[in-house]
Amino acid sequence: MSTKRAQKGSFESSLKRLEEIVDSLEAGKVSLDEAVELYEEGIRLSRECAERLKATELKIRKLAKSAGEDLEHEEADKE
Repeated sequence: MSTKRAQKGSFESSLKRLEEIVDSLEAGKVSLDEAVELYEEGIRLSRECAERLKATELKIRKLAKSAGEDLEHEEADKE
């Protein structure tokens, strides 16, 4: 499996796990100790996903800039 494909799978699997954690916490059927552990894991996963999204957005902006596109200008035109 290529590195890019592994990273994509990692983001998707992290997001899926985060959704599972939210579902478990919302259901309220876990002990307090387990809820705290799930919450900590959820915070970690949330940060990882946010960092990956930010890095991806930066990469897309750099690619668009090198291609001569101005994403911010195009976004302002849409409003």
